[in-house]
Amino acid sequence: MKIGIVGTGAMGSVYAGLLGDAGNEVWAIDQWAEHIEAIRNKGLRLEGKSGDRTVKIGATMDASEVGPCDLVIISTKAMHVVSAAESAKALIKPDTIVLTIQNGLGSAEKVSAILGKERMLLGVVGGFGASIKGPGHAHHHGMELVRLGELEGPITPRLDAMAQTWRDAGFTVKTFDDIDQLVWEKLICNVCFSGPCALTEWTIGELMADENAWRVASGCAAEAFHVAKARGVYLDFDDPVDYVFNFGSKMPNSRPSMLLDHMAGRPSEIDAINGAIPPEGEKYGVLTPFNVVVSSLVRAKERRLGFYR
Repeated sequence: MKIGIVGTGAMGSVYAGLLGDAGNEVWAIDQWAEHIEAIRNKGLRLEGKSGDRTVKIGATMDASEVGPCDLVIISTKAMHVVSAAESAKALIKPDTIVLTIQNGLGSAEKVSAILGKERMLLGVVGGFGASIKGPGHAHHHGMELVRLGELEGPITPRLDAMAQTWRDAGFTVKTFDDIDQLVWEKLICNVCFSGPCALTEWTIGELMADENAWRVASGCAAEAFHVAKARGVYLDFDDPVDYVFNFGSKMPNSRPSMLLDHMAGRPSEIDAINGAIPPEGEKYGVLTPFNVVVSSLVRAKERRLGFYR
């Protein structure tokens, strides 16, 4: 399969490394010139839970150099999906499948409006704890689960085939009939750890070990759980605090991407994660004070650091 990955930061590099090592023709497409140059010259090094390997893949800053692909993966941050989807037009042929993988709410709708709803699949990935060590070098602490679903409708043969492609590359994959379940099961974990870790500047384990910080973090998760229930979303668990505690316990040394963004001097996806919960809560009459405070403080921190807000 010929695969174009638009956005090869930490998680995009994990996808590129493992899918490329499985024998697919993979192209890394990114605007970080040093990263692309390193992949071209030395290959993409991926180390961590999946082992330590260096994979030769294609790499470019210009999607038009790649040509049409069988699969296009949009793996940028939520705030960059529109520009990523526009650039991905050069990768599209009539039967191209587009898989968009972001944290939070709203990205799939933006991508489908540009590249076509009929070709869209949605992915949600959790439990990897990925980071970039340097140009052409990614690391991940865990390798838990890739969730895949159709943007509209139940599991289809093409979704099953796509899931097998990822399984053949070493990923654990679960397919979903219900896209809302797919999104909200990950979002509940995101709101627990993303905003609170960005504020405390702690790893997941450090956050969980502090009674006061954990009260805030687990409160964010519980609010998201109650919003999901009010929306009528089916969830495969009844205790949100136990659910996020088990999730976080598997990668205590990881730093969520929101904290990594701050450490690298970048704005975060706060509006698509903790910041997305209060507006949804208002629609269904669910109070979300923990997420209101956490998202407000993250925005204030980003203003102090001189980010875009």
